[in-house]
Amino acid sequence: MKYILALDQGTTSSRAIVFNEDGAAVSVAQREIRQIYPKPGWVEHDPKEIFESQRDVAREALERADIGSAEIVAAGITNQRETAILWDRQSGEPLHNAIVWQDRRTAAKCAELRESGVENIIKNKTGLVLDPYFSGTKIAWMLDNIPGARAKAERGELAFGTVDTWLAWNLSQSRLHVTDPSNASRTMLFDIHRGDWDEELLQILRVPRAILPDVLASSGAFGMIAPEMLGEAVTIAGIAGDQQAALFGQGCHKAGMGKNTYGTGCFMLMHTGDTAVTSGNGLLTTSCAQMGRSRDARDVDREYALEGSVFVGGAVVQWLRDELRFFKSSAEIESLAASVPDNGGVYLVPAFTGLGAPHWDPYARGAILGLTRGSGREHIARAALESIAFQTADLLDAMQRDAGRKLTELRVDGGATSNNLLMQFQSDILGVPVLRPKVQETTALGAAYLAGLATNVWKSREEIAAHWEIDRTFEPQMKESAVADLLGRWREAVHRSLRWAEQE
Repeated sequence: MKYILALDQGTTSSRAIVFNEDGAAVSVAQREIRQIYPKPGWVEHDPKEIFESQRDVAREALERADIGSAEIVAAGITNQRETAILWDRQSGEPLHNAIVWQDRRTAAKCAELRESGVENIIKNKTGLVLDPYFSGTKIAWMLDNIPGARAKAERGELAFGTVDTWLAWNLSQSRLHVTDPSNASRTMLFDIHRGDWDEELLQILRVPRAILPDVLASSGAFGMIAPEMLGEAVTIAGIAGDQQAALFGQGCHKAGMGKNTYGTGCFMLMHTGDTAVTSGNGLLTTSCAQMGRSRDARDVDREYALEGSVFVGGAVVQWLRDELRFFKSSAEIESLAASVPDNGGVYLVPAFTGLGAPHWDPYARGAILGLTRGSGREHIARAALESIAFQTADLLDAMQRDAGRKLTELRVDGGATSNNLLMQFQSDILGVPVLRPKVQETTALGAAYLAGLATNVWKSREEIAAHWEIDRTFEPQMKESAVADLLGRWREAVHRSLRWAEQE
């Protein structure tokens, strides 16, 4: 039996999963990481905690699988994408906490850039909107706000990376400074049509090229995990950002196939083949995981997807658990929400860090509307779950208009898909079947598949797509008129949350 180790570094936790050659999970280890909120709208992680937690769960997963690292054919990395880390090349010490993708501190900078007229240049080259979500303005902020950082960067003394790059650097003991197109495409510095860092974008955002990693195809040998990390040297043979990894793991390899991941945020991607479809409805054009004729990302078979990003999906459940203390375990929300027949007219807009697609409003803020004297915890809990489905419906509406085609089914993955109440409501609101696979950890599975394809554990995409099996299909049951009423009230609630913090 052959084994692949998948390292899945997410927003709220680091996980490691050992998969066998049948695509089945043999063992799992997970550890939560701290969320740091220095100011309203700011979100940070400790880079050392990111690495150490990921290394430790990798060791734990191998121990639980009762196999040695010598039995691991290769490792794949998947990661929270736009989170930015800057470190000293010599010492390996981070200069600042990681600035997380949810962070909104560069909203004013984005507005300034928009006024300077560069928005279309950025969109045409990167497929992205000009928003604090992406790494570019986060890098610029660190270079401008950390004493001496810009001068060091220009001298080539600093290194930048998204989380995949940071992990590869540390796992290889500073030998690897690499990323892949799916992660590079989220920086606002990468031309997704040429497959390379772009000098004009670097000048606009004032980012020295010397700090950037090499961009290699998503599947192939990146380098070695040092023997000291896991006991034996292991080849890193796959890297992809979490949402592109999930798209790959779901077997969505052809144009028109789509998936939604329910994690801290929600991310819906529709494969568009070799065509980079430009969105007219607030979605992103992004690079899929790329297979290369060589290791150079400029020499790959380019594939693209339309993407819609919801900043707060499952995180709204964590908020009810940790900040409002509605329950001790996130799993309890399903029974609490199911204790009432509907939301009682309550709508919760979880715009805690602004709103992503299709609104792109960094100044939106969270709101609960429709409260009456009879509203209870259970109504707010149900409204929180429904907000995840409503936001996904807004994404799908925009995606179908951009793609010019209707989605006939939605493949889903991520932790919140275990919530049957949410999945049924999602199917009702979308009006299409929602398909939950037997292996729900498709983000990690996608990273494993990329690594396994590079090392001949699997021979083709067709072989890995054949592993995909349905656990349960949720069919729409709600009347269209009821759906229209719910969506109408939801969109009115969203409208009232927009631009709330603009005057702060």
